[in-house]
Amino acid sequence: MSSLLGPVTAAFKLPDLRRRILFVFGMFAVYVVGLHIPVPYVNREAMKNLVEGGGLLNLFDMFSGGAFRRFSILAMGIMPYINASIIFQLLGIAWPRIAELAKQGEAGRKAISQYTRWLTIFLAVLQATMTCAALQRYPVQGGGTILAASGAALIPIIITLTGGTCLLMWMGEQMTDKGIGNGVSLIIFVGIVARMPVDVIKTFEFWRTGNISWVSIFMLAVIWLGTVAGIIYITKGERRISIQSAKRVVGTKVYGGGSSYLPIRVNTAGVIPIIFAVAIAMLPGQIAQFMSSGPEGAASLAGRIADLLNPDKYWFAAAMYFLLVVFFTYFYTAVTFNVADVSDNLKKYGSFIPGIRPGRPTERHLDRVLSRITLAGALFLGVIALLSYYVPDITGVTTFTVVGGTSLLILVGVALDTVQQIEAHLVMRQYEGFIR
Repeated sequence: MSSLLGPVTAAFKLPDLRRRILFVFGMFAVYVVGLHIPVPYVNREAMKNLVEGGGLLNLFDMFSGGAFRRFSILAMGIMPYINASIIFQLLGIAWPRIAELAKQGEAGRKAISQYTRWLTIFLAVLQATMTCAALQRYPVQGGGTILAASGAALIPIIITLTGGTCLLMWMGEQMTDKGIGNGVSLIIFVGIVARMPVDVIKTFEFWRTGNISWVSIFMLAVIWLGTVAGIIYITKGERRISIQSAKRVVGTKVYGGGSSYLPIRVNTAGVIPIIFAVAIAMLPGQIAQFMSSGPEGAASLAGRIADLLNPDKYWFAAAMYFLLVVFFTYFYTAVTFNVADVSDNLKKYGSFIPGIRPGRPTERHLDRVLSRITLAGALFLGVIALLSYYVPDITGVTTFTVVGGTSLLILVGVALDTVQQIEAHLVMRQYEGFIR
């Protein structure tokens, strides 16, 4: 704990870093205020019951910091921007033009960022329109629908929801430039943290009324702490491949000739595989939820399919969910870590792996190492993904949701990255002081 808090304490002693951190806290305050500014014409109680029914909407609400169940101006959250970024990462493989832009340095990255912003706006408009259309048709007890607006009244609601996403996108970029980095990740982080006090209060109330025992809470705390420790261990784990640089003679000076290493992280894909897998696993249940007011036969069929794919009820559904996480871990790792490009860059700069010839042999060696180390990360992510289903059954505590899956991975991962960013700023300023 002292190793994590040490850089933060040292950062507040430096005026520039202190200003950056306070800027981030100021953005957090704006975000929390935005979570509670409502959109009109919405039945709040019915919306809350719909989200608490589980499925994709509950996951979506987690990423929006609870704004979706309140249907505030930030209800669409930052997910359209994340989806747009993932789309451009995948396009980098299928579309050579995007791959060329990514290799053009700062100018190329700025162009991709601009395209990502435009795609974010399009996805936000599409998502807001589809959400409003669905809520407009979802009935509530006593008559009416969750969203009472119709016709032209929907246009300002869609514009407001899209503007909320654009505001979060701008805030994320500002936190990256003027803060301490990881702006978008910090927005998701604070959204999850904002929900934790509610879970803690509910758990305490259940314990006070005798619905759960202190033994269950103790078991939950032990599992939670063990999971956090495991996530930290795997997240910081890496395989270091020795790299030797060839000597280069430029004029009368000799450059290179040193040794370094190429780090390959155990969990290169991060939390993305669980998001993909849980979206596929929960989609039938979400369809069943929206079809509950439709034809009885179709709703019953969708409900049975959702039950069959529920990892909490059937072992084969849990096995399928686990395998989906493993598959998407390998898939997204291949997207983010291009073995061929790494091999070409080593060859271009006169570096090589001792005992391995440059070119194709180096590429095959890196691919073999990456495949083996990714297996450990994929199995770990699969276990973490299933914890969110089985820990409530083991402990009997269903009120505390941040105990596995995407939420805990994001919390720990963003906290570690933020501390590393602060350490990087501290090191940079130490070097600046030495140069002066």
